[in-house]
Amino acid sequence: MLSKEKTIWAVHQMMLEFPEAMGALHSDTPFHLLIAVMLSAQATDVSVNKVTPKLFARFPEPKDLAAAEIPEIEAYIRSIGLYHNKAKHLKACAQKILSDFDGVVPNNRAGLVSLPGVGRKTANVVLGDAFNVPAFAVDTHVQRIAKRLQIVKQSASVVEVEQVMTKRLPENEWVKSHHTLIFFGRYQCMARNPKCPTCPLLEICAEGQKRTKKTAE
Repeated sequence: MLSKEKTIWAVHQMMLEFPEAMGALHSDTPFHLLIAVMLSAQATDVSVNKVTPKLFARFPEPKDLAAAEIPEIEAYIRSIGLYHNKAKHLKACAQKILSDFDGVVPNNRAGLVSLPGVGRKTANVVLGDAFNVPAFAVDTHVQRIAKRLQIVKQSASVVEVEQVMTKRLPENEWVKSHHTLIFFGRYQCMARNPKCPTCPLLEICAEGQKRTKKTAE
């Protein structure tokens, strides 16, 4: 398993490769970021960014979305996967923000995960990007890299990955590290064809060394 020191070194190397890494979802308020992150589950950020301008214009506040009919919400997000369920979650989420939080998106994890359709990953993204609260969200890219580099065991759950990463990384780097690992997973350490020969972490990555050896044979 990779040590704490090597983990920090690896993340910093990724930051050198992708210094511009940041959230790719477009939003103008914490409420709209919350909506965008909810829509991004099993969908690309690009596809979400295509539908949100009109969606946000029609539903600027939680009260607007809470009062909407499900079919109207669906009409705005029809091009996104699982749009039936997502429309229901968006409306229910907006209603709970109104009833339980006076129409304001909560700025703490407990409040966020109490909202319909909001899990720990979504809450962590909103905490970090909307409220500048130290949080480390784990998606498929983050999981893949943490396991390939043996920062965590192969059987580690999403919560276990989060716990290990937040123990090893400085708190003030959690948000930046999360975005950096996502960029690294999208453009360097992809699921199917990772660019192992040009990877700056090849020297500490047993998975990458195995792959490059196979290619050379």
